[in-house]
Amino acid sequence: MLERFKSNSGHVGVVGLGYVGLPLSIAFIEAGYQVTGFDIDEEKVALLNQGETYIRHIGAAAIAKMNASGRFSATTDFAQSSAVDAIVICVPTPLKNGREPDLGPVLSTGEEIAKYLQKGQLVVLESSTYPGTTDTDLATVLEVSGLKANEDFYLAYSPEREDPGNADFGTSRIPKLVGADTPQALALSVALYEDVISEVIPVSSARAAEAAKLTENTFRAVNIAMVNELKIIFDKMDIDVWDVIDAAATKPFGFMPFYPGPGLGGHCIPIDPFYLTWKARQHGIETRFIELAGEINTDMPKYVVSRLSESLSIQGKALAEAHILMLGMAYKKNVDDMRESPALVLLELLEAAGAKVDFHDPHVPVVPMTREHSGLAGRKSVDLSLTETADAVLIVTDHDSVDYDYIADKAALIVDTRNAMKNTSGAAPIVKA
Repeated sequence: MLERFKSNSGHVGVVGLGYVGLPLSIAFIEAGYQVTGFDIDEEKVALLNQGETYIRHIGAAAIAKMNASGRFSATTDFAQSSAVDAIVICVPTPLKNGREPDLGPVLSTGEEIAKYLQKGQLVVLESSTYPGTTDTDLATVLEVSGLKANEDFYLAYSPEREDPGNADFGTSRIPKLVGADTPQALALSVALYEDVISEVIPVSSARAAEAAKLTENTFRAVNIAMVNELKIIFDKMDIDVWDVIDAAATKPFGFMPFYPGPGLGGHCIPIDPFYLTWKARQHGIETRFIELAGEINTDMPKYVVSRLSESLSIQGKALAEAHILMLGMAYKKNVDDMRESPALVLLELLEAAGAKVDFHDPHVPVVPMTREHSGLAGRKSVDLSLTETADAVLIVTDHDSVDYDYIADKAALIVDTRNAMKNTSGAAPIVKA
C-alpha cells in the first residue's frame, strides 16, 4: 500500500461529500488517485455522477473534469469501501443543545465502515473533534469488525483546514497536519497526502493533531471575541473600531488583525472551542477564558439588533413596525455556505421583535434546511431594489457582487456589521454595529 500511495496509484474512499470531502476528492483525482465518494444523501450522489455541483464555489466544470478522469464515482453503498486502500472521513461534528459534542455522524460512519473493514486498510479522520476521538471513540467502533487498530488496520487523524471560497488557498495549497500513533500508520498517512497537498507535516500523535485543530480555531474565536468587545467599547466612545484595527495593524510585529462581525459562522469557529471546553471538563479543568469568548460571540446578534432598534428610533420608527432588508445569509462573503450563519439568528430575533424581514443574497437564493432554524427553510432571496422601500438595510454578509453604491444612494438607513460601506459615498445614514 505504501508503494501505491507513493506512486499515486492507490484507491481512496472519501466519506462525506460536502465542503471538505468534495474538494478533497477533486484534489486526490488531480494527483492521480482513484476515488470512491460515499455520502448518505442520494441527491448529492446523483448530482455528482451526472457531473453537476451543489456547492457554488466548486463549479460544475470541476465536477465534470473529475468525472472525465474515469477514476471517480459516488455512491451511498458502504459495501464498496471494502475495495479501497484508504478511507478518509469528512463528516460533520456538530454540537448538541447543551453545547456538548455530537459525535453521532463520526460514530455512525465508523459503524458502517466496520461492517466492511479489511485488514491492512488505512482509516483517516478529518472531522474537527476533541483529543482522543480517533484513538478511543473511533477505534472502538471500528474494532467491532474484529480487527485491531494499528495492528490489523491503520488509523490516523488529519484535520481539515478548508476555507470555502478562498481563491488563494485551495485544498492542495493548505499545509496538512497528519498525526498517528504508530510509525507505520504515520508513514502511510504521510504517503497518502504528500503528492496531493503542497506540504505535509507529521505530528507526534493523533491526539496532538486533534488538539492542534482545536487550538487554531479557538485562537480565532478568542481574538474575534476581543475585537467584538472592543467594538462595543469604542462605539460608546464614538470611535470607529475598524479604523483602530487598521491603525494597530501597521505595527510589523506583536499584532495580528482580527475584525468584528454580527456573530460567528461556519462549521469550525463557533463549534470547535466548545469541543475543547467539554473535553477539558472531563479532566476537571475549567476553561473560563474560552467560555467567556464564546458568550461574547454568541451575544453579538443581540447587540446588532439593539443597535438597529436604536438607529430606527432616532428616525422615529419602532423596530416592531419596521421593514428590514438583510443583506447576506451566508456566514462569510462570496460563498453559499449557511452553516452556523449568524444571519439565521438575526432573522429570527428581528421577526420575534415584530419586524418584517426580507433578505437579499446573490449566493443563497433559498434558505436550506438547518438543524436549529428549520422554520426558515424555503425563504427566498428578494431583489436588491427593495432597498428603496425598506426602513433599514442591515448588512450581515459583505459579498463582493453587491452594489454598495446603489445601497448608499437609495437606503433610508444602513446598519453595517462588516464595514462594507467604507468606500461608498451616498446620502443614506450609516451606523456601524
